[in-house]
Amino acid sequence: MALVDLITEDVVKVPLAADNKPALLREMVQVLKDAGKIDDFDTVLQAIQDREDKQSTGLEKGIAVPHGKTSAVKSLVIAVGVSNEGIDFNSLDKEPSKLFFMLIAPPDQPGPHVQALAEIAKLAKSPAFLNILIKADSAKAVVSLLRDE
Repeated sequence: MALVDLITEDVVKVPLAADNKPALLREMVQVLKDAGKIDDFDTVLQAIQDREDKQSTGLEKGIAVPHGKTSAVKSLVIAVGVSNEGIDFNSLDKEPSKLFFMLIAPPDQPGPHVQALAEIAKLAKSPAFLNILIKADSAKAVVSLLRDE
């Protein structure tokens, strides 16, 4: 299954309200809960925080990919968020992150998780496309851009 098949308007938040990393993680896990993708908010948040504590998932060019593994999900779930102001995510290039892809996968299914990370890395190779995504003004626009990419 392609990454874009998992991204629907109900798992995209534009703009994010959070202005710091802990608030962003909570907000995006809540997006997944509100969309009915997860039941156990606390377990999912803990999995994401545990992974983030090992090493920041802030990449470069404004992208961060907070992710974790937990048996609280039966298959890969994803949320996407856009922060207009940017959030300090301890990224590799020290720039604020504006585009967030949160992935949660069951520990016994590494394939889809790795495939999704690879697809996000591929997106990151196009700065022009990233700039368009970051400027998207609605969940519908984000979904449309990702599907047309």
